[in-house]
Amino acid sequence: MPTAAKADEIAELKTRIAGVQAAVLTEYRGLTVQQLSELRKQLRAATAEYRVVKNRLARIAIADSPLAPLGKHLTGPTGLVIVRRDAVAAAKALAAFVRANPALAVKVGVIDGQVLEPKDLRAVAELPTREALRAQIVGAVQGPPAQLVGLLQAPQRELAYVLAERGKAAAQATSE
Repeated sequence: MPTAAKADEIAELKTRIAGVQAAVLTEYRGLTVQQLSELRKQLRAATAEYRVVKNRLARIAIADSPLAPLGKHLTGPTGLVIVRRDAVAAAKALAAFVRANPALAVKVGVIDGQVLEPKDLRAVAELPTREALRAQIVGAVQGPPAQLVGLLQAPQRELAYVLAERGKAAAQATSE
């Protein structure tokens, strides 16, 4: 039975992971305190947080949650990335940090209940941002109506061009 302090830590971790969109387990062995602080700062900018967790307490906290598949990967010095909103932005921030600090090892992650290996998480990090996807969708939706308007205006435009040329030709004929 865990002590009161450990029970409080478990309860606090349960509230932190309640309703999360994604989570990633990392091994932080070899990182300095300053590097961990920088990682936390970068993840905070991507609406995520980084917590160093005790494996046994984390296993208890995630047991009845969508993050339960992470339990068997809780070994060694473990850091937990908790993603509240945009999993792609958090994956991008984590991938950028790993490129600059290869001592941080990504173990496994869960996004919307699906377990992802490190290579899959890198693929998520390479996805376009939410804003870029929205712009692509708007462009795709806006393209066909714009083409239709252009096609519908073409006969009137051609007629105006022909009439303008006829007018120029008639003006030239009268001036000669």
